[in-house]
Amino acid sequence: MASVNRASLRAEFAALKGQFAQHCAAGQVSAELRALVETLLMLFELLMAVFMEKTTPKTSRNSGLPPSQTSKDDPPRDTKAVTRAKGPDQTPRHSENTRTIETVTYVPVERCAHCGGDLRDTPCLGHERRTLIDLIFEQVVQHVEAEIKGCPRCQGQTKGRFPAALAGPLQYGAGIRAYVLNLLVAQMVSLQRVQQLLKTTLDRLLAEATLLGYVMQLHVALARWEQEAIEVLLKQPALHADETSLRVNRVNHWLHVYAAGEVTLKFLHPKRGREAIQAINLIPRYGGVVIHDCWASYLSYDHCDHGLCGAHLLRELTFVVEANGYRWAANMKRLLLDTASRVAVTEQKCLSTAEYKRLRKHYRHLLTRGAKELPPIPPRQDGKPGRVAKSDAHNLWERLKRYQDAVLLFAKSPDVAFTNNRAERDLRMSKVKQKVSGCFRARQYAEAYCRISSYLQTMAYRGYNPLVAIQMALSGELYAEGRE
Repeated sequence: MASVNRASLRAEFAALKGQFAQHCAAGQVSAELRALVETLLMLFELLMAVFMEKTTPKTSRNSGLPPSQTSKDDPPRDTKAVTRAKGPDQTPRHSENTRTIETVTYVPVERCAHCGGDLRDTPCLGHERRTLIDLIFEQVVQHVEAEIKGCPRCQGQTKGRFPAALAGPLQYGAGIRAYVLNLLVAQMVSLQRVQQLLKTTLDRLLAEATLLGYVMQLHVALARWEQEAIEVLLKQPALHADETSLRVNRVNHWLHVYAAGEVTLKFLHPKRGREAIQAINLIPRYGGVVIHDCWASYLSYDHCDHGLCGAHLLRELTFVVEANGYRWAANMKRLLLDTASRVAVTEQKCLSTAEYKRLRKHYRHLLTRGAKELPPIPPRQDGKPGRVAKSDAHNLWERLKRYQDAVLLFAKSPDVAFTNNRAERDLRMSKVKQKVSGCFRARQYAEAYCRISSYLQTMAYRGYNPLVAIQMALSGELYAEGRE
């Protein structure tokens, strides 16, 4: 061979395999030599498939590596913008600690710009308006002085009673607390930068303990909301689940997300697998469909149905096609894409019984063709521990065969989405938070971030600005109006 690439290597191998088959058919090869050469050919074909995969780079386009962004989902049912990354249009409600001061200044015309004539007594024909909008930071300082009086009768002193909001000599109002929490959680600004910003605007340096105290105050205020949100998720027909790493005090933890409808919940745990799922205790009590990326810990719960993320499967199929050029993988990718497009445009958001039956037949036919196209796996040698080495293409084919009902569930159930992009999008901001402002120093603040960011994302899906949502939670209005 003059040069070696994927096409030439496979062409040379196919030619040599064909020549050997001709010699065997002509009786020119003994039975012992034939068995030996066929074994060598099987091993070489398997090694060649692994070599092709090792030399093919994996990116977010053809593997499970997290992408920087995901495409818009087609909603499984008529939902309220649950698949839009930026949520619905925001409500017209404004923050409580804002006010608009609007003034109108009239510019009179006293003389003609052409001839210089006096126009002071001439009637006005109309006005042309130009507007300037600016932002002015204004402190509102309210002093409350309580009288102290001495009783001439008993010589005792009595001091006036301060309002309940003034528990100490110096207090910061709800507007500052909401502003700080918005910067720390929603805008992902570090503690030090928040301090610097407040020093610039208020000419006061708030201690880190004060800022962290606001975080814990909102964390406690949202405890009831979190429990109510869990109950809402347990009633949903389909639940998106995913997890990602999060550094806490230089130790790797895992952030688990569960999302459905307008609700997003995040939980922190030192473990990633079943131990964390049991501790969170949401999936063990759930009876609908869990949509995930085929993580074994989710599949261990057989009391609920499972839906596999089509986006992950498509990326893995892309890698198999690029690495080995298998036709079955290209056809399987085309089948999933065409089916997802067809389901998206249907009014029922699912296929009919006859269409789904044809889909399963086509799906199984492609798996059968894939079994013939993939190189055979050599049998386990006696006494050898561990698993038999397989290529990524083999592992993907076995997964598609074993979980075919979960792969195709999006075409059968109108509540199941084709991808798990909803959960991946809800997790992405936590990675941005870690990148921008670093890891968390203590676990309690990481858990507070999970609860607060869950609340803010849920309220964003309902159209609330984070500043308004924070003020609602701190004032108790969230429960007064009967919201989850």
